Amino acid sequence: MELKNHWLTSDRGFLARMLKLVNLRPEELERTWMMFAFYTIVSVGLRWAEDSTVALFLDKYGAGQLPWIYIASAVTGVVLVVLYSWLQKVFPLRAVIVAIAPGMVMPLFLLVFLYGGVNNPYLAIIIVFLLRLWVDACYVVNDLNTSIVANQLFNIREIKRTYPLVSSGILVADVISGFSLPILLRFANLNKVILIACIVILLGSGILFYLTYKYPSAFPYTPQREITEEQASRHRRLETPLKRYVWQLFAFFALLQAIGLLIDFQYLRELNSSLGEQQLASFLGVFGGLVGMCELTTQWFISSRLIEKLGVFFTAALLPLTVGFLLPGAISFLGLFPAIEEPGFFWGLISLKFCDELLRYTFVISSGPALYQPIPERIRSRMQALSSGTAEAIASGLTGLTIFGSIHIIDQFVPQGLKKWVLIGETVIVAATCLKVVWELRSRYVDVLVLSAERVGLSTNTVGLRAFKQGIIKALVEKGSNTDKHSCLEVLAQIDLPGAGQVLAPLLVKLPSDLQKSSLEIMLLSGAKPLYVPEVRRLLDQPQATLDPEVFALAMRYVWLAEENLNISLLEPYIEPPNHSLIRATAAALLLRQGTPMQQAAATKTLRRMLTHKQEQERINGVRALREVVYLQALRVHIPNLLQDESLRVRCAVLEMITATGMEEYYPTLLAALYYKSTRITAMQCLVSMENEAIPMLLKLATNVYKPEVVRMYAWRTIAQIDTVEAIETLWLNLETSTGTSREHILRSLLKIYQHPDKSNVIDKFSESRVEALIEQELGFLGEIYAAYIDFHNLESLENYHGNERLVTIAQLLQRSLLELELDARDRLLLLLKLLYPAEKMQAAAFNLQSQSLINLARGLEILDHTVNLPCKSLLLNILDRRPEAEKLKYLVDGGFWQYENISINERIRKLINQGNLLSDWCLACCFHFAQAAYVRLTTTEILTNLRHPTGFVREAVISYLSVVSQRVLQEILPHLQTDSHPLVAAQVKKLIAKYNKSQ
Repeated sequence: MELKNHWLTSDRGFLARMLKLVNLRPEELERTWMMFAFYTIVSVGLRWAEDSTVALFLDKYGAGQLPWIYIASAVTGVVLVVLYSWLQKVFPLRAVIVAIAPGMVMPLFLLVFLYGGVNNPYLAIIIVFLLRLWVDACYVVNDLNTSIVANQLFNIREIKRTYPLVSSGILVADVISGFSLPILLRFANLNKVILIACIVILLGSGILFYLTYKYPSAFPYTPQREITEEQASRHRRLETPLKRYVWQLFAFFALLQAIGLLIDFQYLRELNSSLGEQQLASFLGVFGGLVGMCELTTQWFISSRLIEKLGVFFTAALLPLTVGFLLPGAISFLGLFPAIEEPGFFWGLISLKFCDELLRYTFVISSGPALYQPIPERIRSRMQALSSGTAEAIASGLTGLTIFGSIHIIDQFVPQGLKKWVLIGETVIVAATCLKVVWELRSRYVDVLVLSAERVGLSTNTVGLRAFKQGIIKALVEKGSNTDKHSCLEVLAQIDLPGAGQVLAPLLVKLPSDLQKSSLEIMLLSGAKPLYVPEVRRLLDQPQATLDPEVFALAMRYVWLAEENLNISLLEPYIEPPNHSLIRATAAALLLRQGTPMQQAAATKTLRRMLTHKQEQERINGVRALREVVYLQALRVHIPNLLQDESLRVRCAVLEMITATGMEEYYPTLLAALYYKSTRITAMQCLVSMENEAIPMLLKLATNVYKPEVVRMYAWRTIAQIDTVEAIETLWLNLETSTGTSREHILRSLLKIYQHPDKSNVIDKFSESRVEALIEQELGFLGEIYAAYIDFHNLESLENYHGNERLVTIAQLLQRSLLELELDARDRLLLLLKLLYPAEKMQAAAFNLQSQSLINLARGLEILDHTVNLPCKSLLLNILDRRPEAEKLKYLVDGGFWQYENISINERIRKLINQGNLLSDWCLACCFHFAQAAYVRLTTTEILTNLRHPTGFVREAVISYLSVVSQRVLQEILPHLQTDSHPLVAAQVKKLIAKYNKSQ
């Protein structure tokens, strides 16, 4: 097997190597390239316009008036972003994003023409101010538009790889515009440069138009106000967590903008004091070009890998950490040396600007769109526009006011030596706040992604017991539905079963019959107590005709079980036929339990008549009465007939009676009842009530491979419902030794235990290490699957391949069965992860991973990425992603979970058969059919072992193999196979015997 020969491997071709170099996948190439081209061309035009308008502005106003631009930009930005959001409600998203670029360029054209034709110097100054202001507004809207388009085109996983490349368009634009602007200025003045920039922007918007035409499904045709009622209801349910998350995003982008403006103001003020108009424009161009080259290298080869490896939040925190703490600290250190203080401060500010630009337009701009991916797609673009766009605009205005205020305070109150450090200090404070917001965002990111609300379990720890009982009493006596009142009784039984009698006994007479029945059952479950006998006896004192027979029988049973010295002869009239069968059965059971020999004989006669009665209800009540009998005596002879009774209700009642009386000779009957759907639930309940006593016989059934799969599954589930330490440890021990479907059944059983409301979701450290070891086992098994799949894909290397269509067909079936095995292994990996991490997050991840939608798949992977903290997390994400088998195998080899092996297909098929316990029955059968078609020699042990396989079609495949490769051996064992229980095998053996007899 040679991985390098697979057509989808990363080692094939120049294009594949380049995609690997920039961490991009083939299916993402076209969308990424078109987005990159659009963003680059538009950014080149915007960069030329920005540098030209900055030079015009500084020449007319000076750096001291820059805060006015910040304030005005805030107002303009808010207005434009709100307008952008409103347009999405009125027009389809595609129309909005295509029309926004030409709409922004038209005012710029108009202002440039006005500036070129005006003679009034005051009006010219105003136009310069508006030009600078509008270019800033164009930047805000263009960046917002680009990130929204990217979020529509790419899913949550793709955007981490692709957006760093898309956003590098502005870096390429920095290089192109930076080095070309000085050349352009030799042939055109600043006014004409701005006109050229407008034309370039329009060319870039043409690419965006084609992009929306090429991928129409990514852009809704309906305005966002046209939503279904179901979507509106879902949005209302998610409104609170979304609002919190969006406000934190708002704060994050606002603080980032504030940091950038504080640094930009200090940087431009230093430059303005040293350079003239043309020199300043040229310096800005060259500086932008140098920064762009560094940014481009980082963005193409580092950003996407770092974001995938460390996450969006670590990379987003790099900017405030660097420009807020590391560089200000270095500038402060240089200030300690008077000889280099001035040049040190100057170059320190340039370094500060350099790092701000580098990190802002690499890691931050790449991480930004991914932060909006958890928001539902229907409202994501509007949320992004309102949050990011308005945040940056408002931050610009507030920062401008802050700078004005700071300058005023500096001039009035700050000593000369400290003036230049005030704004540095403000930058540090804003950066620290930004880091705090990043930490808060990180804690809410997955919660919003999962979009699920936790349900708090009710227990005595969350509710006051006394107040709870008062609430139960109030709910039972006041008007309301019986369903709600029954729910109150169930909760009371769960929370305070021993004290239930204190609440229910005084209410018995006031309750309707169905609630009386439920209340008495709960009181009997907690143990009959003499303290409550007077309240229960009041039910017996009522006329029997007015009382429900079930209530009367339960009250009778409670009174005679609670009172030790009560006259037992009072029960004798109740065993006579005129009484209801349930009352007769209850009285007879009590007489058998406490009566004299004569009374017991009469009671036995009554119960015998009931157990053999023609009416179903008579037999059911008779069987139920036996549950309370200590010694069944002569009544045992009726149990075999009752177990075969035509009535299902009677048979279930017998199973309950066997459990209640501890009749060990009939325990196999309880296991046999698991085979039938009609009696399965009752049998499980009975076995669970036996607790640890049932574990050995359930374990024997669950581990017997010759028993039906469904029965074994329910045996594991029954063990899981036995709420004891022994049962849980039994499941853990067998989980480590089991394989395939058995492991899956045990995993699901364990999950039912740990995800129960009364159980902790967190397993102990020892069990956690067990789970991690099992995950590594599953990854190793996946390596075997992928290696086999690739080998069978390359049948050309097989000697018997030439023209053998049957062999090709079998190989395809075998490959399909291997892919089914991969799906099973992936499911087991997710089940194992559910044992380690919160149920709601893992359930959301599993649900999305099973979807056919690439968007949902990416969402599921993102949840895992931010939830799982295992050393093999990145490998797990690649395995669960939809990647070629050869690529996944390479990941497993690189991770050390599978060792590369260059073996022939014959050796591969023998290896698979030796691992038959890991394979599905169908896959194992395909292996034997392939071995037959390819004439692969197998050992006697391999053949005989699988001749005893529990699945019929596997035995049939082995016999077919022997009929081709070793007919002598087959003739010897055929007589022993005639009694095979499977009709397929029996017919095959009969046919082969007839064939050999005929040939003789």
